[in-house]
Amino acid sequence: MSDLRAETLAGRVAVVTGAGAGLGEAMARAFAGAGMAVAVLDIDADAAASVAASIASEGAAATSTRVDVGDADSVAAAAEHVRDSLGACHVLCSNVGVQQFGAIERLTEQDWSWVFDVNVMGAVRCVREFLPMIRTETGFRHLLFTASSSVLAPSVRMACYQTSKFAVLGLAESLREELAAEGIGVTTLFPAAMMTGHLDSSVRVRPIALGESRLDQADVDAMLAHQPLGPDDVTTPEHAIRNLLGAILNDEPYVMTHGSDRSIYERRRVAMDAAFDRMENS
Repeated sequence: MSDLRAETLAGRVAVVTGAGAGLGEAMARAFAGAGMAVAVLDIDADAAASVAASIASEGAAATSTRVDVGDADSVAAAAEHVRDSLGACHVLCSNVGVQQFGAIERLTEQDWSWVFDVNVMGAVRCVREFLPMIRTETGFRHLLFTASSSVLAPSVRMACYQTSKFAVLGLAESLREELAAEGIGVTTLFPAAMMTGHLDSSVRVRPIALGESRLDQADVDAMLAHQPLGPDDVTTPEHAIRNLLGAILNDEPYVMTHGSDRSIYERRRVAMDAAFDRMENS
């Protein structure tokens, strides 16, 4: 990172949800490495505290608190914690995503409600609580939303998750237009398959009242058969975000992490271009 870029981030505050492990932890460590203070937020309070302690041991300012983005009061309390402990928020990373595989006819009302409440409304709640803090600051300010490569290359047995991540992209793109005049940037991240505990954690955190979260290997197998993973399609979270800091500093609208989905995306783009051509020529 250039000295100018490092200077832009140094001394500012990044808030990262889902930062107790995996992609969120990698983000938190990257921001800390750039000289930022970091708020590590996660539904697993112990994991969040461990990551924050590790970051602090390396000389960066860090705090942690438990947050359940499916609970509006929990998100509000997390924002209050950040305000009290770090005093500001300049970068918000809304990084959370629970998964429920399943053929469309087997997905229940509870499946859809849970996934949308966490993945979509969780992002909305984070914006609602942290954007006012961001607006009181000056200089570099940014929002980052974690979508999914499946938005660009949808697969089978993932309708619930993919639909929720389409909604996250819609939220991010709306905010990018709305906040541009205020000098607040917005970027969407499209991660692909990574070496994380994402699937296991999704099963673990689903509220008991909504019934058991099922992870049927047959659904995973069907998804992989539809879009087989190539040798470069699975990576570490650290590698996945190698371009993230530069992208948000340049206010890029999108960040691709890795994978071989481009040809699938291109087929969609060609089909949409053809639809425009038919409309314009009719």
